[in-house]
Formats: sequence, C-alpha cells, structure tokens
Amino acid sequence: MEKIKDKKVDFKLDPEKMLEAGLHFGHRASRCHPRMKPYIFGVRNTVHIIDLEKTVQKFEEALGFIQELVSKDKVLLIVGTKIQAKGLVKEMAESLDLPYVSERWVGGTLTNFEVIKKRVDYFKDLERKKAEKELEKYTKKERMKLDEEIKDLELKFGGIKKLEKIPDAIFVLDMKKDNVAIREARKKEIKIIGVADTNVNPDFADYPIPASDDSISSIKYILDKFAEVIKKTKK
Repeated sequence: MEKIKDKKVDFKLDPEKMLEAGLHFGHRASRCHPRMKPYIFGVRNTVHIIDLEKTVQKFEEALGFIQELVSKDKVLLIVGTKIQAKGLVKEMAESLDLPYVSERWVGGTLTNFEVIKKRVDYFKDLERKKAEKELEKYTKKERMKLDEEIKDLELKFGGIKKLEKIPDAIFVLDMKKDNVAIREARKKEIKIIGVADTNVNPDFADYPIPASDDSISSIKYILDKFAEVIKKTKK
C-alpha cells in the first residue's frame, strides 16, 4: 500500500464566500435532473437554489481526494471547455504544471490514448523542427501550411503535451458539455471529480460538487480552492 504524506490541509470552505461567488444558483426548475433533488434547497424566481451545506460536504470530499492524489504523485487532468471556464482552466493548470483540456475534447483522448499520444508526439516534433529552423528548407507556401497545422494541433493537444500516460483522475467543470470526457473516463475506470449543476446526473462523478457551472465567479472559486490544496500539499 502506498504511503500518503502525513500532511493535513485546512480546506477553509466558507458558505458565505460560496454564496457571494454564486455557487448556489442552479438552472431553471424545469431543467432539473431528478438525481440532483437531494442537493436542492428550494426555488427562487423559477431557478433552483443549491443547498450549500451539502456543497461544502461534497466539496471537502473532493478536496480530500485531490490531496491524496497529489500526495501519491498521481496525475490529474482538468477539463473545462465552456467559454466561462476555458481561460481560468488554462491559467490554473499551467501555473500548477497540470495537463488540461480547455478547447474541444478530442474523442478517444482516454479510450484511444496510444493513437492520441502519437498525434501529440508528431505535434511536439513539428514544434521542435520549427524552433530549430528545420522547416526553413520548405517553400513559403509549405511553411505557411505547416504553421497552420501547428496552430490547429496546439488548440487540440497543447494542454496535454506532457501527458505520458492515461491520467489517474479527471476534474470536469461542466459534466453536461464535456459528457464525452465523462463517458471515456467511466469506460476506463478513471476517477471523476465533477461540478454538478442542477441539470446533470451527479452519480456520473465519483466526487460530485453541487454548484453552478455557469457563473465565472463560481468556477473561479472552485478552481482557486483546488489550486490552494494542490500547492499546500506539494510543499
């Protein structure tokens, strides 16, 4: 059995701060997933309000799992492709040197990893050749075409360039939009942490966090807490 570093991290989850960040705002009551009902406090102006006491409980479980992952040097892949999340995901992941997907999820990233890895290696080789001016031997038109290919590959694979194996867990900011990532992770028996808004099935995540996945302030609060725990655990 692997030994976890004996380090307790204080998560400091404050329901008042979560309220200010808008984690409690769900979707319209008509869009509620039945499995989310235990996490709903009530309805305000036709919009479901998430019970933040239950959010705190589930959030702490997710943060505890993150602490365990980091302590064991396991790999966490962050996925957030919606407009509100992509910039925040990229910034947080790069600051912590974590693999991430902030643009379109490429089908097969988990279920057909070896094929994806070959594309990533090809992309990295093209980058190397450009940096070392090996592409200068091509015509201007050919170089322009290769530059376009590099840009396209950067969008698809830029965040997973350092991913040498299938991750041990994925953290998904929108379980509905990135449902393909969820399906692939479940198929490969990869642990899933997911922000569960009122319109999704929280059972699809091993560690669901009942919270708004639309509000930028909500997404930022959640990512900041994850970053805080990761940094403190690594120290």
